[in-house]
Amino acid sequence: MSNELKRYCLITGCAGSIGQSLARGFSSAGYQVIATDIEVKPDGLDCLHYIQADLSSIVDDEQYAANFFSTVRKHIGGNGLHVLINNAAIQILGGVDSLSRQDWQNTLEVNLLAPFFMTKALLPELELARGSVINISSIHATLTKSNFVAYATSKAALSGMTKAMAVDLGSRVRVNAIEPGAIETQMLIAGFNDNLAQLEKLKHCHPAGQIGQADKLAKLAIAIADDGMSFLHGACVPFDGGIRSRLFDPE
Repeated sequence: MSNELKRYCLITGCAGSIGQSLARGFSSAGYQVIATDIEVKPDGLDCLHYIQADLSSIVDDEQYAANFFSTVRKHIGGNGLHVLINNAAIQILGGVDSLSRQDWQNTLEVNLLAPFFMTKALLPELELARGSVINISSIHATLTKSNFVAYATSKAALSGMTKAMAVDLGSRVRVNAIEPGAIETQMLIAGFNDNLAQLEKLKHCHPAGQIGQADKLAKLAIAIADDGMSFLHGACVPFDGGIRSRLFDPE
């Protein structure tokens, strides 16, 4: 494949289950995947290049950010960036009376500000490829529960920023978001402490009768990034098994 035909995709948060599925899916779809995470590269991660990086430092430290984006550009090699997936996120649980200033700062830097500065810094490469930004938001952008105050606020802001960026950038670069519900990841399963009955109950809370799969989320992201989806812009696409349509009242 010549350089002119190569399609590059940068994905953040690739040490987690969803990030690994996104890397695998986009690699299988023919993209040259540049993966990044604060953690060391997971064994078997499907990517062309891996950059270990701290998103909070990209937000806070201009020189650190300049070095990171210089590395990305070296990997792209003068080509455009076809897809930027802002997938990395942290989930600090706590209520109004327990969340600290540091909790808020960390949450907003990783979940909201990093996607903004990643997009801003890579705009020339995205425009060159007539590329696409996909922000991985959450069902918590619109529906949440106790002790998710910081996470839900950051995701609501990320979905709002997706729409505002689409308006601001116009036809230069498409910007969309995916808002997943429960996705079967190692973190989700661990949260049930091997209580399979409760996990089964969660499945049936969804009208689809199942929990979402990370590889299916990756397929949705690939479809959104496709050149044929040029009219999809500023959208926040639900991927939640229909649960946000369900009213839980006593029957």
